[in-house]
Amino acid sequence: MTHRLPRIALLATGGTIAGLADDASDLTGYRAAQLGIADLLARMPALDGLATLVPEDIAAIDSKDATPAFWQAVGQRVQAAVDDPEIDAVVLTHGTDTLEETAWYLQLTVRTRKPVVLTGAMRPASAALPDGPQNLTDAVRVAADARAAGRGVLVVMNARILAARRVTKQHTTSVDAFGLRDDAVGAVYDGATRWRDPLPARLPAPSFSVQTPLAPVDIVVGYAGCSTAPIDALVAEGVAGLVWAGTGNGAVPTTVASRLRAAVDAGVVVVRASRSGRGAVTRCASSDDLPFLHSGDLDPGKARVLLMLALGAGEPAAALQGHFDALASPRVTP
Repeated sequence: MTHRLPRIALLATGGTIAGLADDASDLTGYRAAQLGIADLLARMPALDGLATLVPEDIAAIDSKDATPAFWQAVGQRVQAAVDDPEIDAVVLTHGTDTLEETAWYLQLTVRTRKPVVLTGAMRPASAALPDGPQNLTDAVRVAADARAAGRGVLVVMNARILAARRVTKQHTTSVDAFGLRDDAVGAVYDGATRWRDPLPARLPAPSFSVQTPLAPVDIVVGYAGCSTAPIDALVAEGVAGLVWAGTGNGAVPTTVASRLRAAVDAGVVVVRASRSGRGAVTRCASSDDLPFLHSGDLDPGKARVLLMLALGAGEPAAALQGHFDALASPRVTP
């Protein structure tokens, strides 16, 4: 009996992996999203024996230009793919600049136990030694692995398997831009996938869907002597929420606290997060903290995506903190 290969929807959105430069030595001055998925596959080693691919171009953008509308369009296409009984998994190619935000959006909205794997590249396809072909090969290998099922949305870059919950881009140009911290849930080497945890991670079921509206939420960054003008401008513009990316434990300077409290009084939901990159933002003892939610260990970008969905879903104010608490990582302590 012939063994049936996994059937994988390969959805392409552009990015550096499909980028071209005029010179093979140019690794930063390229034009993103120049190759369609068929042209990209033609430049790669054959993937015969790994999976049966169903390739489709669903966008062609530089991911710096991704928008919430783009997340929704991608999410709807991914959900349609995993709902197809003939499809076993999805691999999505994506630019690296905002890959972590799209991955987190998909984690919060796509309802499936089938593997959904994102990948990209730090070097364009025209480079003398592009990293895209290996990353895409590894992503297909992970998506084809039955042990990837039920682990949520995954990102595969530079032989590492990373969970959407923790993935961040940590370097501007390195091919190891997503691997500077030890957040990997597995790795790909010697032609095989290796998992740290032999059992699928126990993840909460998505509270939202790809049909959930996205409310307008912005991020304001704290720094020494920071201005309060962005807060007032965004409130006047009509945002539904603000994420305060504060120093340390999401600290709010005295000069800023009154403006954030005024925002809350105006009906804007404010979430304290941290620009630090590690550790959980916790409830402060000060009464000044009472109007604000806290992000736990979600970074400001991920906190924003979650708040956009929660507010877009019309969640009552009393339920909002519960969403952040439910997604707290058991590996992180205050």
